[in-house]
Amino acid sequence: MNENKSIIKSGPMLNAYPDSIGGTLDDIIKFLSKDELENTFQSFYILPSVFNTDLDRGFSVIDYNLNKMYASKENLIELEKMNIALKFDFVLNHSSVLSSQFQDILKNGENSKYKEFFIQWNQFWDGCGEITKEGYIQPDAEYIKDMFFRKPGLPILMVRMPDGKEVPYWNTFYQEVKYEKIDAQDLMKVSNIQYVSANRLAEVVNTAIGEGKKPVEIEFWKFKEYQKETIDLLESRRKYLGQMDLNIKSPLVWEFYEDTLKKLSGYGAEIIRLDAFAYAPKEPGLPNFLNDPGTWNLLGRVKDLADKYDLTLLPEIHSKYEDKMHEKLASKGYLTYDFFLPGLIIDAFERNTNEVLVKWIKDMLEKDIKVVNMLGCHDGIPLLDLKGLLAEEQIQVLIDTVVERGGFVKDLHGEKNMYYQVNATYYSALGEDDAKLLLARAIQIFMPGKPQVWYLDLLAGKNDHDAVKNAGAGGHKEINRTNLQLEDACNELGKDVVLEQLSLLKFRNNFPAFGFDAKLEILESKSELLKLQWKNNGCIATFEANLKKHTFNIVATDEKGDVVYNF
Repeated sequence: MNENKSIIKSGPMLNAYPDSIGGTLDDIIKFLSKDELENTFQSFYILPSVFNTDLDRGFSVIDYNLNKMYASKENLIELEKMNIALKFDFVLNHSSVLSSQFQDILKNGENSKYKEFFIQWNQFWDGCGEITKEGYIQPDAEYIKDMFFRKPGLPILMVRMPDGKEVPYWNTFYQEVKYEKIDAQDLMKVSNIQYVSANRLAEVVNTAIGEGKKPVEIEFWKFKEYQKETIDLLESRRKYLGQMDLNIKSPLVWEFYEDTLKKLSGYGAEIIRLDAFAYAPKEPGLPNFLNDPGTWNLLGRVKDLADKYDLTLLPEIHSKYEDKMHEKLASKGYLTYDFFLPGLIIDAFERNTNEVLVKWIKDMLEKDIKVVNMLGCHDGIPLLDLKGLLAEEQIQVLIDTVVERGGFVKDLHGEKNMYYQVNATYYSALGEDDAKLLLARAIQIFMPGKPQVWYLDLLAGKNDHDAVKNAGAGGHKEINRTNLQLEDACNELGKDVVLEQLSLLKFRNNFPAFGFDAKLEILESKSELLKLQWKNNGCIATFEANLKKHTFNIVATDEKGDVVYNF
């Protein structure tokens, strides 16, 4: 497999939702056009609510047309004029129930041209289990013992076909099933019921639906004779939201893959983040996550398509350091995420040692691991990834530290005693300490890779506990997703910690000592210090940090030996 294109630049990349600042992409462009941000970012990762989406703040994609509420083609042209390349998400594993393909199945059933576009559960498991009274196959234990399901029970959404038949489809991630309320006239159309009785039955039914009951769970009492017709009516009007797994064995799915990559390239994409790719290949009896060789065959085919449109792939996966998945991705020529850096920096500050940071830098240099790195992001500060890199007690201290500072721990898809991430703004995770945030940013820009910058980190955003409370159950991620008014975001540009970060990022974006083809050397130092030096084409950037005092200095010289930057 060919290595990633050398044309990918390592300059800083902004990361935000299209409505994170001001409410639209147009507002973010106004923000980026401020004098304080000139020549700061080489690229911009726009999260997928920029597309036509429903659930999961963008990761349930209906189609990859621009969301007219947030963005326009004129916005993309303006970003191109600003020499800002784009990074977009492509969700390989699933599409929304509201996608034209799935809606065609709901409309036409077995006659739909897309009937094999998604994974029909019973067809997939045919001969591998027993049919249940609910109408889905329960796979034999031997076939699912190595499978990992992200939610309780089997990953199924039961879907009603036009003929009334219930068909199960594979649904790894989110789903919502809603039942519409009915009135007396609705009931009179489907049963021989009098108006007054129909009115009373409608009240009973609507109350039960409002309480979250399914039609079969409704107690009909004296209206028992109308139960079947009423349930059929409710089920016939059932509505869904959800992320339905794609059948990668279908030629139509591969046509969809290529059409999508072509469209994203036309939007000005340079990097494509492959979301949920590791769940896409599935076979009975094999793991449904990182299926080998299925995962690598999938990535290889997608890369062949991406190469046609000059796109660099960034497969997104959270995996324990000790599993070495990042190394395998790198060995196959893929850019990968540095999900280790956010936790390693906090650990280095708390223990006042460069020990693990240096180990990780050496890994990247020796094994030619090309990364996109970050501090905070839309998701959380990774924990699972650190297993095998930090000792368990160090990870626990990291967790306790961030929680004490107002963060929330998320376990691995509901599994207790298996941490996954901790949710907090990075500034709050650092104790809302300006010196620590500035040093963290300085370390990030001197680490190997391309620095990705979450908009709230740039503006020293604090934990948003009100957003968590308003989001209800599962709303922990909202702690670091605060939407800002454009005026408020612009006002934040006057803060010293923001201006100093911008100085560092501009330096990183424009000074030629950095890059995927440049040389990084770890200089000898005491463990409480971190000394790094980049060299390229005669230009040198030297960094020295004190991890105990949270101070640092940077000296940069050009090819003539003249000092051109000093921090």
